[in-house]
Amino acid sequence: MKRIIVFIAVLYFSFNALAQFQGSDNRNYPLPGYGNLSGGLGMNWIDGKLFYSLHINPEISFNNFGVGLDLHFDIDQQGNLRKENYNEFSDYLSIIRYLRYGLKNDPVYLKAGALDYYTLGHGTIVEYYNNSPSYDSRKIGAVADIDFGKFGFESMYSNLFQKGIIGIRGYLRPFQFTPQAEIPIIGGMEVGASYVNDFNDKAGIINATYSHPDKKYIPVVNNGSLSAFGVDIVFPLVNTQMLGVKLYADYNKFINFGSGIATGLLFDINALGTVRGFTKLERRFNNDHYIPSYFNNLYEIERFRADTAKGTFSSKISLLENAVNQSDGYFGQLGLSIVNIFYIIGSYERLDTKPKSGVLHLQTEVNPEGAPFLLRAGFDKINIGSESAIFKLDDNSYLFTEIGYKPTSYLVISIVYNWTFLPVRDADENIIDYSAQKRVEPRISLIYPIQF
Repeated sequence: MKRIIVFIAVLYFSFNALAQFQGSDNRNYPLPGYGNLSGGLGMNWIDGKLFYSLHINPEISFNNFGVGLDLHFDIDQQGNLRKENYNEFSDYLSIIRYLRYGLKNDPVYLKAGALDYYTLGHGTIVEYYNNSPSYDSRKIGAVADIDFGKFGFESMYSNLFQKGIIGIRGYLRPFQFTPQAEIPIIGGMEVGASYVNDFNDKAGIINATYSHPDKKYIPVVNNGSLSAFGVDIVFPLVNTQMLGVKLYADYNKFINFGSGIATGLLFDINALGTVRGFTKLERRFNNDHYIPSYFNNLYEIERFRADTAKGTFSSKISLLENAVNQSDGYFGQLGLSIVNIFYIIGSYERLDTKPKSGVLHLQTEVNPEGAPFLLRAGFDKINIGSESAIFKLDDNSYLFTEIGYKPTSYLVISIVYNWTFLPVRDADENIIDYSAQKRVEPRISLIYPIQF
């Protein structure tokens, strides 16, 4: 009975393994000296229209370096390449899925490419940020994290070739410079300071009018760029090879707007290198004109959305401006990872008394080594009202699923379903909105492992 209780406890504290390496802009990269030559053919129905698809996705790792490419072509029944595949300069650059040195939480981690669910610090300003929620408007971002032991920083930029989001958190472990460095809890205490700024032209639009002749939105009230700063403190309560427990507190402030405080516990488990886990429980205290985790998984969609037919719009900063009588809230993460078998990660946040304040993130991959099947899935949803509609697909949802059969180790027959977003552009080809887009693709993929 005692063993069962211990096992259940381990599972509980293990839930959320990939918050460190998958949920924080990391993924399952090939091991050093290995790689994959992969590609696939399929038929892709995009909003009901048939395209023939070709994917080429090689990856290699050598020492601490890694590179991954992502070429995809959708060809219609007349033999023409789908316009949206490569109609922006960034589409060509995004062929480079990633260039990296190291891994998230290594002493040195550098990356250029897609930012998949990036988190800065404890995530109270930037949480699960995705710079490319639309297949038809992919971006190249950058990450630079360096930990010198006694101090360090983590940083990101969302779009290297346009105005975007820049974020940086510097941190210091002050007692590491003193004789008290080895004292439990105090010796590892960490203090940090963060700064985030969105320089995008639409980041500060609070009010605007629509010009039908010009097919453009004209800002009436524009805050310009939107910036926030924060300070935080962390106490490592437990720090062993198998279990880590941290207590933290964050204070954040949006310039010209409100502020908030968050405090929470982080549990990290590594059971004999096979089971890895991470759990986060957080309470948030929010003042007026403040939204926690403002730059979230669908921020690129929320930043500015226009309805040209009605001449109306919505923007994330207008929600910030109108966030009065604000409510406190909570945030939780759970997950589990077992080496070479599967991982699952989930998070949910909600304000206590505000409707449509729920935000959900789910990821999983079940791909046991040697098994004849695989399952990959990811789901994001914002502005959740009733939990009964939490999995309803709408303009606030993003979904990816792949279910496959592996007749051999190098062949996968699968079906891929995506609920994603199509950019809507104005007369100058600037993106002013995103509409929901459905993709269904039966696919045959070849995956050839290489070693060098």
